[in-house]
Amino acid sequence: MFTATSVTSAAEYQTQQKCRRWLPLLLICTFGHSAATYASSNDYQLTTIADNLNFPWSIAFLPNGDHLVTELGGNLLRISADGSSTVAIEGVPVVYRASQGGLFDVVLDPDFSQNRKIYLSYAAGDAEQNSTVVASARLSGNNLEGTEVLFSSAPKKYAPLHYGGRLAWLPDETLLLTTGDGFDFREQAQNLETHFGKTIRLSRDGTAPADNPFSNAPYVWSYGHRNPQGLAVSNSGVVFQHEHGPQGGDEVNIIEPGNNYGWPAITYGVDYNGAYVSPFTEFAGMQQPIKVWVPSIAPSGLMIYEGSMFPQWRGDLFVGALVDAEVRHLQMDNREVVEETVAFGEISERIRDIRQAPDGSIYVLTDGEGGSVIRVSTNQE
Repeated sequence: MFTATSVTSAAEYQTQQKCRRWLPLLLICTFGHSAATYASSNDYQLTTIADNLNFPWSIAFLPNGDHLVTELGGNLLRISADGSSTVAIEGVPVVYRASQGGLFDVVLDPDFSQNRKIYLSYAAGDAEQNSTVVASARLSGNNLEGTEVLFSSAPKKYAPLHYGGRLAWLPDETLLLTTGDGFDFREQAQNLETHFGKTIRLSRDGTAPADNPFSNAPYVWSYGHRNPQGLAVSNSGVVFQHEHGPQGGDEVNIIEPGNNYGWPAITYGVDYNGAYVSPFTEFAGMQQPIKVWVPSIAPSGLMIYEGSMFPQWRGDLFVGALVDAEVRHLQMDNREVVEETVAFGEISERIRDIRQAPDGSIYVLTDGEGGSVIRVSTNQE
């Protein structure tokens, strides 16, 4: 069987994954060598830090090298740097686990080393009334203390769908949250009086910053989104966000305060029954995406690479794809996508999240029961 932490070349990893799928039928599995689909095996290696996770959704990196990993069912796991130890954190808020709802993102406070504070996003409520919530808490050992709900999207809804739920810090240390349109409430993405289909901006204490763009909607930073599950902020402060389209029309956008990103008034997708959501793909006063996927890839997780381990990728975007079961590498030039390739094709699993670690390595979270945390690093480290 596979150990908690196993290091392979890119090509070997692909063979391992095939072996794991057929392991109940095999007595012996020989690891072969073949050409990697993205780069030669000399360029990177894949290390399985943890596996057999239950729908892992997000990851954050502690100063000592440990990892915090959320599971959709409501567990917050502390996984040691080498993957040899996994502990469930106590005191996690109760989440509403149904369909797409559960525990979503985790980020560290900018002053975590001093205050030990983390922030969580999750679905809260019940089958009749639920919403996307942000809470803060102090991490004391393997316990959360002083939990405080900072934001709860309104109005509440019944459908356990389209929560958004991604978190990211701006350079001014305000916090962004994505919210979805709730599936059955898509027209509300254009209504500033609701939090459906918005990018929310809040201060660390949960208050609405005074310089948010809409006086009548104090938390709203941008609007017209469907279900954004990718959010990344560059070192220079550029905000990239991607969202699921309906049937086709997944988008990557550059988010700026006060802008309208169009959903459902404009879209490159159609409804699941093939009918038009809208006859328009563009309209005055509504922003155009920098990337569109038709058909959909179901994007989840977004990273802008700015590390030193892979200098050839600096400034590029990496997107997890759930439907296509792969990572997409978007080569960028002056905020434009100039080329798209499949990265780390040996993984060949539904991808839920992708993040850059402090040391410049890349972490990929695979989705579902039996999900994994996989580290991508150079062979020369």
